[in-house]
Amino acid sequence: MGIAFEKWQGLGNHYVVTEAAAWPFPITPERARLVCDPNFGIGSDGILEIVISNGVPEMRVWNPDGSRAENCGNGIRMVSRYLHGRGMLPEDGRVLTGAGEVTVSVEGSVVSVDMGRATFPSGQREEALGTGEGEVALAEVSMGNPHAVIRHDDPDAVVSVIGPLVEVAERFPDRTNVEFIRRDGPSEITMRVWERGAGVTMACGTGACAAAVAGVALDGLQSPVTVHLAGGDLLIEVDDDLRVTMTGPADPIYSGRMSAELMSRLEAM
Repeated sequence: MGIAFEKWQGLGNHYVVTEAAAWPFPITPERARLVCDPNFGIGSDGILEIVISNGVPEMRVWNPDGSRAENCGNGIRMVSRYLHGRGMLPEDGRVLTGAGEVTVSVEGSVVSVDMGRATFPSGQREEALGTGEGEVALAEVSMGNPHAVIRHDDPDAVVSVIGPLVEVAERFPDRTNVEFIRRDGPSEITMRVWERGAGVTMACGTGACAAAVAGVALDGLQSPVTVHLAGGDLLIEVDDDLRVTMTGPADPIYSGRMSAELMSRLEAM
């Protein structure tokens, strides 16, 4: 029988959710690329691999280009609901990620996640960065994974133009996620995202957290912040010490098993 998996989405950000114990061989960059390929595989924005160790679940995030991400805000909501529905979520809501431990709470299809404290690795400020499309002012924010937050009046117009240039800028040796935000009100922004290793996606949970933190710390936004993404809204609370809580939906799409043909191609890699 083929490897069991489920397809989930959070605000249009769609992932393959699977348990490591179901795989007869390890996930590798090559295998992740095939699974995520919409033509030859399942098609997704990445793989959320669940590893259970001593009763504590861990989420491992594979990007569609085969690279690994430290964390995924939309992904942690999907994994939380997946675990909750199977009685596998610890009572204290702890889930491990590559960026550290988070605590989750599931209420129906809505998940709240204590994402930990955000930081400004290069200081709580904006700084100039030259690109092939001119200079931009960005705030570098870490949610355990890297983000470059850029204010712009028309995020849709620039996300696929400037986003890939900033992602691979020399200033970011490990590449970065790039968020373009427009202030819409005292507690409201519109955001579009270029994700490291994935490109334009409909939503990014850690990106929404980073954008809200930058807005509160540098632009006087009032918490909680409603972040309007292409796939829907997230509510982000930012405390005085930059501790962040993210609340939003996650929903299953379908479940299945990989075919013998796909399994054969994966095993041969």
